[in-house]
Amino acid sequence: MTTGDKDFDEAVNMTAAELEKWLRTEESQQVGQKTAGGESTGHESGRKIVKILRKRKGQLTDADRAHMRKVTGYVRRHLAQRPSGDVSGTPWRYSLMNWGHDPGKEGS
Repeated sequence: MTTGDKDFDEAVNMTAAELEKWLRTEESQQVGQKTAGGESTGHESGRKIVKILRKRKGQLTDADRAHMRKVTGYVRRHLAQRPSGDVSGTPWRYSLMNWGHDPGKEGS
């Protein structure tokens, strides 16, 4: 496992099944920057993360590893911007969840 893998594994605390289920929700689809009438950047990222999580480490492509670095950076930046108070039903949390990190999970 490379350092990038370790960072990704720490940033993404949702399983492929949890993330896939989340991505089907209305809340997931309502947050994030969208292209004209399209899918949000975070939602698209979540679909890529599901594919990465389902691969064996030896099957990861350069594109997968580049996306893993992008995810790690996004999660770190977004966590640093945590709003005060209860974040359980906020767009901030929902956006992070699209990127595979649920701040509501224990130890997050």
